[in-house]
Amino acid sequence: MPQEKPDLRSLREPVRFKRALTLLLMTLILPGSAQIVAGSKKAGRWAWRVVAGLIAIIVFLVILGLIWRSGTINILARPGTLRLVQILLIVLAVGWAALFIDAYRIAQPLTLERNHRLMTSILDGALIFVVVGALVYASAIVNTQRDFVASVFGSGTSSKADKGRYNVLLLGGDSGADRIGTRPDSMTIASVDANTGRTVLIGVPRNLSKVPFPEGTAMAKQFPQGFQWKNCTPNCWLNGVFTWATDHKNLFPGDPHPGVTATRQAIQAITGLKINYYALIDLTGFRDLINAVGGITLDISVRVPIGGESSPIKGYIEPGKNVHLDGYHALWFARSRADSSDYARMARQKCVIAAMLNQLSPQVVLTKFQGIASASKEVVQTDVPAGELGTFTDLALDAKKLPVSSFSAVPPLIKGSDPDFALIRTKVAETIAKSESLDNDGAGGDGKTSTTPRSTAGRSSSTPSTSHTKQPTKKPTGSSSTTPPANGVDDVASICKA
Repeated sequence: MPQEKPDLRSLREPVRFKRALTLLLMTLILPGSAQIVAGSKKAGRWAWRVVAGLIAIIVFLVILGLIWRSGTINILARPGTLRLVQILLIVLAVGWAALFIDAYRIAQPLTLERNHRLMTSILDGALIFVVVGALVYASAIVNTQRDFVASVFGSGTSSKADKGRYNVLLLGGDSGADRIGTRPDSMTIASVDANTGRTVLIGVPRNLSKVPFPEGTAMAKQFPQGFQWKNCTPNCWLNGVFTWATDHKNLFPGDPHPGVTATRQAIQAITGLKINYYALIDLTGFRDLINAVGGITLDISVRVPIGGESSPIKGYIEPGKNVHLDGYHALWFARSRADSSDYARMARQKCVIAAMLNQLSPQVVLTKFQGIASASKEVVQTDVPAGELGTFTDLALDAKKLPVSSFSAVPPLIKGSDPDFALIRTKVAETIAKSESLDNDGAGGDGKTSTTPRSTAGRSSSTPSTSHTKQPTKKPTGSSSTTPPANGVDDVASICKA
């Protein structure tokens, strides 16, 4: 860049000082403007072109996001796009720093008094540090996002919504050092309306016996009468399917995750729902994820032990409103078995999932993204392809505005030792139909209006439903229109509220 031509010594020193500060601030507000006014106009114009181009891209993406939010997120979440953004941020940081250095040169600091020269130098250094530091940090976040997407999400085939819904199987497993293999202790289907994002959580107990498999599958051929053999309990419960299939990989040639595949097939047969995707969540790593988002807050109605069974009880999570749980306590709240049933445990796990859904705001994700991404890589294994990230992020943003409905296949309605699978499928269909009816009249899906279900193909809506939207704690009074909750746990609000 050419040297400054005007001789500034004819100006009073305070004026020269103000000019120097102004040039630096101009570079901060509009890069290249200092060069346009007092330096190389060619360099300034190039800087302006770059700024104008970036503004145009941002405006385009904002408009595209308003028109097609999921598609925009899909574009931005691609590893290739993220790598390009990362490189662009680094180049922008270097270029902006060069403009600050040139603006300092244009200011002719040697013509300033010592104190003013020192102040100008400090300001220029501080601006370079702040601007370049911010851009480099943004580049690091983008790189973390790219690494996260590449590590967790694959390039698998997208699965179309079935009857207007995405059904995602959430498996909670613990593969700690004290356990042989992985055996899912928590199985929940998040059934999400593909249009509104309204979500139904369907809990499937781990101790269901004689579980069926879809016709034609390897497991159905092995267990035509359901998953059982002589004196097999508890190894032939539903959660044992994972381990059995993993130990018999030869039945699943070319499948890297036979345990997930077999469990997925069983739950499809149990519920009558097509499972689009799965997410296997390591419960031990889940603690780190909760800590990464700053914890969760719940209204808790029951006292939950910390520890118990094979270890001594170390304390309790006490009931109360707006109880804040860090990762350690949230994990115990979700998995504690002492003084409790599997079914109450399922309800607590639903509550934790709902809390994550409701409380994980975009601001939290942005400010704590590094920790979230780092923890998630250790926590989640999923077959959701990277190309569907936008779809599910879009639905999650919509789901945050709506109450979550719930159904659990638990006693007394469903007996684990001799489950009525036809009844389970009927109740699942009813719960989903009831949830869909809340949006049928186009009233914005506030959960207050119920009409004829929107999509009820193959579903019965004449029988009473056991589904419940999240409401203030209230036990059914024996009304004929509502099946009593199983041991008081089918209504999640009777145990906790996110």
